[in-house]
Amino acid sequence: MPRSTNNPASREKRKKYLKRAKGFYAGRSKLIRTVKETVDRALVYATRDRKTRKREFRSLWIIRINAAVREHGFSYSKFMFALKKADISLDRKQLAEMAVMDPEGFKSLVEKIK
Repeated sequence: MPRSTNNPASREKRKKYLKRAKGFYAGRSKLIRTVKETVDRALVYATRDRKTRKREFRSLWIIRINAAVREHGFSYSKFMFALKKADISLDRKQLAEMAVMDPEGFKSLVEKIK
């Protein structure tokens, strides 16, 4: 009996890798072994950086809130403590957006806390 290679499935697997490697430079988009290594590494980076993005955005929001509350004579930590004490439940993303897009609304929020 002749050897069976399962050609359709293995070709499909290679095509899947090659499709993901579209736009990569030179052999990284053509040679299957290099493509596999590059795509696998790219997927690892993508997973890692999805986590990193969350940290970076939180840090950015904190910086923006801190800059906005210092104009009103607060520090970031005192402001956040006062928010919790006043039972105002806005997250950092909303506060940062408010500080940038609606300074008047943010000012009224700071006045309410004082």
